[in-house]
Amino acid sequence: MPVLVVKDGPGTQVPAQLQRISIPLLSPTSDCTGKTVKGRVVHKGPLVSMGEDNYVLKTVIQEEDSQQNMSPEHSSINIILFGALAKDYSESVSQGDMLLVTGFTVGNSPTAQKDKLHACNLQLAGDDAWMYVWPSTVSSRASVPRKRTSPASTEVTKAAKVVKYTYVPLSDLKPGVVVNVYAVVTFFKQPFRTKGTDYCSTLKITDQSNKKVGCTIFCDKLEEHPKIFKMGDIIRLHRVKTQLFNGAISLLTSHGFSVVTFDGMVGSPVVPRTSSGSFKFGEEDCQVVEALRTWAANQSLVPAEPCVPLSAVQPKTYFDLTCQLLAKAPVDSSCTLLKVWDGSKCPHPLLDVFVEPNTLEGSPTLSKDMANLTANVLVYDNHVEVARQFKPGSYLRIYNLHAVPGASRLPSNDSGQSDQTGHLGFHLHGGTSYGRGLRVLPEDSPDILDLKRILETFSESDINDSSMFEVWSTPPESFGTAPDEIATERTCDHTVEQVSLAEVKSRGPPQMFHIQAQLKSYQPQRLYQSLKLFCHKCKTIRDVPDDVTVGGLFSEAQKDVGPCNNGYWTLVLPLPREPPSESPSRTLTLLMSSQLMGKGKAKELIFLKGATLEETCRIASAYSNIVPVTSPQGTMTPMDLSAPFLFRGTKRYYGCKQCSQLKVGESLGEGVEVWDEKSVADALGVQLLQYGLLMKLELQDGTGSLEALLWRDAESFFHVSAEDAAADQEAQDRVQETMDRLCPPGSSTAERPWMDLCLSAYTVEENGQRRACYQICHTDTRGTNTHTHPHATPSDT
Repeated sequence: MPVLVVKDGPGTQVPAQLQRISIPLLSPTSDCTGKTVKGRVVHKGPLVSMGEDNYVLKTVIQEEDSQQNMSPEHSSINIILFGALAKDYSESVSQGDMLLVTGFTVGNSPTAQKDKLHACNLQLAGDDAWMYVWPSTVSSRASVPRKRTSPASTEVTKAAKVVKYTYVPLSDLKPGVVVNVYAVVTFFKQPFRTKGTDYCSTLKITDQSNKKVGCTIFCDKLEEHPKIFKMGDIIRLHRVKTQLFNGAISLLTSHGFSVVTFDGMVGSPVVPRTSSGSFKFGEEDCQVVEALRTWAANQSLVPAEPCVPLSAVQPKTYFDLTCQLLAKAPVDSSCTLLKVWDGSKCPHPLLDVFVEPNTLEGSPTLSKDMANLTANVLVYDNHVEVARQFKPGSYLRIYNLHAVPGASRLPSNDSGQSDQTGHLGFHLHGGTSYGRGLRVLPEDSPDILDLKRILETFSESDINDSSMFEVWSTPPESFGTAPDEIATERTCDHTVEQVSLAEVKSRGPPQMFHIQAQLKSYQPQRLYQSLKLFCHKCKTIRDVPDDVTVGGLFSEAQKDVGPCNNGYWTLVLPLPREPPSESPSRTLTLLMSSQLMGKGKAKELIFLKGATLEETCRIASAYSNIVPVTSPQGTMTPMDLSAPFLFRGTKRYYGCKQCSQLKVGESLGEGVEVWDEKSVADALGVQLLQYGLLMKLELQDGTGSLEALLWRDAESFFHVSAEDAAADQEAQDRVQETMDRLCPPGSSTAERPWMDLCLSAYTVEENGQRRACYQICHTDTRGTNTHTHPHATPSDT
């Protein structure tokens, strides 16, 4: 028997010819013949089945003799057990036991940098490997060596103490009960922080019953969420509560909730993934996982190619990428740069992104001839918090990554932008739509085995070549703005002399001023928050609602299931119910004007009832004008104007709730030749809101500082339409590029360019008090590519 439990103290039953070697002295060249290593078990991993009678287990021991003089990096070591030895160890040894091993080999530990343990590991397999165990409580043992059952295995082997879990097929779920389920993941979103203290993640799951169920998981800690790496993974949920919402069953975490996940690929090891310190997993569970894997593969639920290598990426596509993080650098509060590679060469030239050397964390370690193997990934908004926790060298999976041709948003690329047209950069946009997100893959994940083999083919000399640092940190030619160059120009015809900011503040409004100043700071830092909606009639300004808010309005509108009696031609489509917020009997209703049908223009204006926000966006991509509607009391009317009243392609249009007088009549659009947002708004009685960009800039010169708004002429200032910025990430990037050029992150005052500005001074009355305000007008930025022509700009408020 390869594992012996010893009663009478150290040395009992241990062959006298064996010689002990201290853990700190171990190296790959150590002669292990006749040697032993001794230490206390400080970690015991789960037993992993690799096939019939083929097991693997990892444990950690710490040499107690060295504890007072040596750090854990030297006195603690990983031990990898194989075959029957791993199974015997799982059943016979507990954490806290004293362990002596012999018949081992010494190898390099691939996890030394991560777990901060000894640089080597011990590997034990076959008949020559033996382990002697001194239980932490010797008095409870018999007087002869015997096989010992650990607390973890007691749950399995002693029937009286086994908790028997019952798993319910998804098709048999009833509302209002707590259940356990096994399922296949068909869709998932990475956890995101809620408005409270929890993190939330959402899943769609199915099983052999072909029932699809949504699941919402709330946990205080990020690491307690299911470790799902790709669609097709297997998930086991314990103690989840069923609930009925809009006629459909969904699952929600309840008290005592726990989750374990597994890789979904047929033939891969059945390795539980969980942060739980204790969980039950036996042969019966293994069979359930294998059965689900086989079924899912036959149902084509597992993607054939879950990820796309850089060598197969095409411009303007979205894809998942498995890669290794080489270095990272903060760009600003809403963006982080990740430098990654997967060992393959992209067929398209890759964008160069400059960052200051002192902001780069990690080793820029690829040689110059491998520079095009490094991809620059710009991570935005809610993903920044996650990305900044990553450590260089870790393996990542990035979901819904966007391959963007052209210049990046970083200020260092302004001057080289024209030279990099067609070069690929990679953007992970904000939000969680389409499962967008990123996470670290564990070192032993089957998903990175091929990646590791590819990266290991690069020689050690290449990986340690510091010349790549020059490629990353040397700016392109003509970088940035020269200190004496002016970054903006005035476009007005005013004949006034240039004055200082101190003089502007000393004079009273109303007046126009010409000034020269630098940008000290600006608000908002997250520039998507600068997008506003403006009503010309009542002069109100409101924020553009986010997708979560708009999606909630669409979900609320789905509760209206009544018919429409406006005399419109109607097509009713019954839809299957997949998300938890939909009903099995949910229908999608398309309504078209009989008048327009008579003119052959029926598809130019379509009314849509009962759709989700995601469905509305998909339909809008194929038709000119989509108007979401409801039918209270059987009369068709546009939705609550807190939501968009019109979808045109990727653009959304809003109406003023205060000034609109909604109407939908049979004589729709009399005399209208071309249906655009204005003609649709007029036909529906909607007061169209106009997009605008609103920012507050703090200006400075040698005489003082002053806050000024950028509003009326913001579109011409940025050379970007606010309407385009609301729908197009590239337009948003151009605004960010401009702000980063005028106020580079981390820069000193001397490094910031000067601006020639036209400033309007006016008076505002608030709470009976009058105060002077300032607005930048008649000013354009220089050196900015004009990709769009600004629409009519909002007037002064």
